[in-house]
Amino acid sequence: MDVPMGLIEPEEFLKAAAQGKMEVVEKFLEDGGDPNTCDEFRKSALHRAALGNHAKIVEKLLDKEADIHFKDRLDCRAVHWACRGGSLSALKVLQDRGADINVRDKLLSSPLHVATRTGHSEVVQHLLASGININAKDWEGDTALHDAVRLNRYKIVKLLILAGADMQIKNAEGITATEQVKQWQFDTKETLEKLEQMREVGLA
Repeated sequence: MDVPMGLIEPEEFLKAAAQGKMEVVEKFLEDGGDPNTCDEFRKSALHRAALGNHAKIVEKLLDKEADIHFKDRLDCRAVHWACRGGSLSALKVLQDRGADINVRDKLLSSPLHVATRTGHSEVVQHLLASGININAKDWEGDTALHDAVRLNRYKIVKLLILAGADMQIKNAEGITATEQVKQWQFDTKETLEKLEQMREVGLA
């Protein structure tokens, strides 16, 4: 691709990191651009490249001393963004460079919580194999297992249980992941019964 002439603007650099445009990223850095350039939400080029699974750009940014611990406004690091994007290659690069997979954001969500909520089972499997804290709680006291059950991520539920997730942990509401299933079933049954009653009244 054609690299723009002259200096690359920070916005263009951030966009290039998100889109995997290595030439633009390289030129910005070679011209003395700050590798930790970020937007108003403090989402950096490293965050964007991690989300998009642009592992080579992640490597390049880290080579140019991008901060692997850089936090956005919600305290998410690049590992959180990689997990959100299901970006296994980028996640592995970050880990190889020393990223902590047990870090938390402002809501105390770990990368495992993020990968579970976004349904990326391969990333979950990798994190479990990497020794992540499987029973970490977020600010609501939910573990990844609570999240997986609530969102009907059946494959991830199975992965977590086989990896030894504690099924007896209670969240802030005093509910275990197993009880959450029962609650969900009860709520569904109640809703169906109400709809049936409404229909009968309507037909009467």
